[in-house]
Amino acid sequence: MAVPTRTSTVATAVPAPVAVRRTKLLSLSETRWAATAVALSGAGAAAQLAGGPDWLWWSLYLACYAAGGRAPAAAGLRALREKTLDVDLLMVAAALGAAAIGQVGDGALLIVIFATSGALEAFASARTEDSVRGLLDLAPDTATRVTESDEEETIAVADLEVGDTVLVRPGERIPADATVVSGGSEVDQATITGEPLPVDRSAGDEVFAGTLNGTGSLWIRVDRRARDSVIARIASLVEEASRTKARTQLFIEKIEQRYSVTMVGATLVIFVVPLVFGETAQRALLRAMTFMIVASPCAVVLATMPPLLAAIATAGRHGVLVKSAVVMEKLGTTDVIAFDKTGTLTRGTPELAGIWCPIDTFDADEVLRLAAAAERPSEHPLAAAIVRAARARGLDLPSVSDFVAHPGRGVSARVEGHRIAVGSPAALENVEPGPVVEAAAAAIATMQAGGHTAVVVTRDRRPAGVLALADEMRPEAAVAVDAARRLTGTIPVLLTGDNRAAADRVAVRVGITDIRAGLLPADKVAAVRQLRAAGAGVAVVGDGINDAPALAAAHVGIAMGGAGSDLTLRTADAVIVRDDLTTVPTVIALARRARRVVAANLVIAASFIVVLVVWDLVGTLPLPLGVAGHEGSTIIVGLNGLRLLRSAAWRRAADAGR
Repeated sequence: MAVPTRTSTVATAVPAPVAVRRTKLLSLSETRWAATAVALSGAGAAAQLAGGPDWLWWSLYLACYAAGGRAPAAAGLRALREKTLDVDLLMVAAALGAAAIGQVGDGALLIVIFATSGALEAFASARTEDSVRGLLDLAPDTATRVTESDEEETIAVADLEVGDTVLVRPGERIPADATVVSGGSEVDQATITGEPLPVDRSAGDEVFAGTLNGTGSLWIRVDRRARDSVIARIASLVEEASRTKARTQLFIEKIEQRYSVTMVGATLVIFVVPLVFGETAQRALLRAMTFMIVASPCAVVLATMPPLLAAIATAGRHGVLVKSAVVMEKLGTTDVIAFDKTGTLTRGTPELAGIWCPIDTFDADEVLRLAAAAERPSEHPLAAAIVRAARARGLDLPSVSDFVAHPGRGVSARVEGHRIAVGSPAALENVEPGPVVEAAAAAIATMQAGGHTAVVVTRDRRPAGVLALADEMRPEAAVAVDAARRLTGTIPVLLTGDNRAAADRVAVRVGITDIRAGLLPADKVAAVRQLRAAGAGVAVVGDGINDAPALAAAHVGIAMGGAGSDLTLRTADAVIVRDDLTTVPTVIALARRARRVVAANLVIAASFIVVLVVWDLVGTLPLPLGVAGHEGSTIIVGLNGLRLLRSAAWRRAADAGR
């Protein structure tokens, strides 16, 4: 199939990124019922103050009870069938008790505030879910596939197959994870990678489903089907995040059951004991109902989930998918961060690090030019690194003939009339010994001791030079490691299966002194367990299949999403979608802040409960004031947790390790 190589120059307006679906307040049933309850309560109060007939305002108040209390009562009865006592049912019972003693207006106020609080909680949860799921509403539904006969056809994205060629016009969203085969354009990847500016993409570059094409046309080859794309893999993780609850929340719910039973017993005591000492039934019941309201642990329960879910949403918007609130909680207790080397601190692709050449025979550029010319027809990763280095230096590569690949040894070709061979150090065994060979052998030993891969270049079976290649460092690796050290107060650990020399080379560049090299997967697990045995919360960052066991053994496992294997992504607790290591300490700092917000919420909730309970027991707490104080504390802790949804929360977390 002939693929056009011309880049479109048509200036097309680029549409704004796909907007995140925002839940409307009135679209929620909780909001509509709460609004109805407010209206009925207001009408009842107006009728009562205007001196209307008793039956009228009682009817309006009782209708308010039905509108605002139906959902909490249903939830409470379902819990009661499962032999648990729900605070929702306690609130409805307290309102009915107030009505029973003639305080129907106070009971309606309780129902209104409780329904309004529930509506705000439902709205906050829905908006948090919107913020996370907004990452998934990116890929288009259809794509333009180019057929073998160069015809264009529109098909569903779900029907794209690996290897299909797709045309992406200016302003369109890229339909699949793919590689550019022709054309050029700038692509806005902010929705996936968080990069603030569009990045240039041309032949050979990778693009992601859901990113926005700029002013040029791109012909791309599909690398993954829609169900296997980065977005699709993220989707399953996000689904888990919305369904799971943090361990702290589950603990609170267990405590809540015991607390609720105790509270019912205390309510009965507060009602019966005053009666024994001559208190009127109405006053005793009013005090008991007030106690039931103010002692309910609604605010305590709500103190935990909003901050953790908000942190998950904020991290998701910035390229870090945290699988659950449990994970977010654990991230906040991280004491030590262990990094894999290849594919994590490095990109997993080689780069030219140095050139040795015999004195007065060849210069470095000439050695590189000959090696790159011979390697150009090869598909080996080292060959690609050598060719890239030559092009980066602006070297003209001559044509070659008689190219031969020697599996496991290298390649050879005829370049400018000479036989050029590029391969492993074993090539020196086939050349005549002498001072040059000895010098080349010494250079090889030095390179290998420094953690480099040595590649020998010969011309007509005589040494022309030695190239040193090494895994390319991620440019942000040193910054990320330093931020991790500042944040946790401990030196990060390097866990790698590579040799000690290669590990030392990387560790020195990023500032890690605790190096554990030559590890098999089982050895990595043992190292993680050793760190955890010392009482540390260990986060392991990796990308390969061999890292999966260590990620599973860690306190928290973090996978590099772009390079990570499917097994690693499934095993990990969190995924760095944009492969930016600096987000690792940032998300840990965000999790720590979420834990601080949870702690603050618990203090606020407990303080309200203690003050109101003491007031009711030793004084006379008006029922409306008790209702307002209890529900007000619930709203306060809920809104306090949602502060972490703001972009400023991520910026502050990013500054924490600096």
